Amino acid sequence: MLNRKLSASILAVLLCVPALSFAAEKIDPVLAQWSHETEVRDKDGDQTVKVKATYYSNEYVEALVASEAEKNLWTADEMENYKYTLLKNLNLGESIPFHIDINVRGVPMYAGPFDKHITMMVGKNKYSPIDYDKRFNFKIQGSRDGMVFFPRYDPKTGKEILDGAKDVRVIFDSAISMAMATRGDVTWVWDLTKDRAKIGGGKAANRLEVDRLLKRNEKLNADREALRKQLEALDKEAGEINTRIDELQSE
Repeated sequence: MLNRKLSASILAVLLCVPALSFAAEKIDPVLAQWSHETEVRDKDGDQTVKVKATYYSNEYVEALVASEAEKNLWTADEMENYKYTLLKNLNLGESIPFHIDINVRGVPMYAGPFDKHITMMVGKNKYSPIDYDKRFNFKIQGSRDGMVFFPRYDPKTGKEILDGAKDVRVIFDSAISMAMATRGDVTWVWDLTKDRAKIGGGKAANRLEVDRLLKRNEKLNADREALRKQLEALDKEAGEINTRIDELQSE
């Protein structure tokens, strides 16, 4: 499960790839287009809530890479290490990650259980988070931020949720706070047709693939062991049945 330390590491460790495809003057606009921000206030002005959501699209990640690489002058090895660590923490192979930043002024906001108040929609299908920063469940006054992860594969069909999709939406339930209740549900839409970038390969990607294959191999070995024990149990029961048949036939 995601904890505060992991959430902080995701934000602190920024992905980098050897090929930086963004000119410096184009980085900020690309980063900005993958973030949406909404500010609402309750009718009496007792509570103001500002929420910013950032979708970790491929293009966003690439632009973030370019920005950080330019500032830090990373070597090739440093870039691959950052890439590996971030991709592993974001778990892009199994989840769709968003960064959520909430700022509450005035009356505190009580958003727990947070996963009941935030939904991802792709087409007509709705999905709940598979993991999120549990600090969102506690009283929020001032700033709080963290990661929210939605499933990348549909649990019913097993198909990749974003495959062929034109957009992805995140919906904040109006019941999450008194300020939101005044406005109603907040829906943000990201246009997936603009996500033209692809995460680069390299050593980091290969390391992640090795990790995935090792994990898959562990599961296969565990399944094989479970089947072996099941077969042994069946053989034992069959032997007991045959023994009993012989006993009955010999009487």
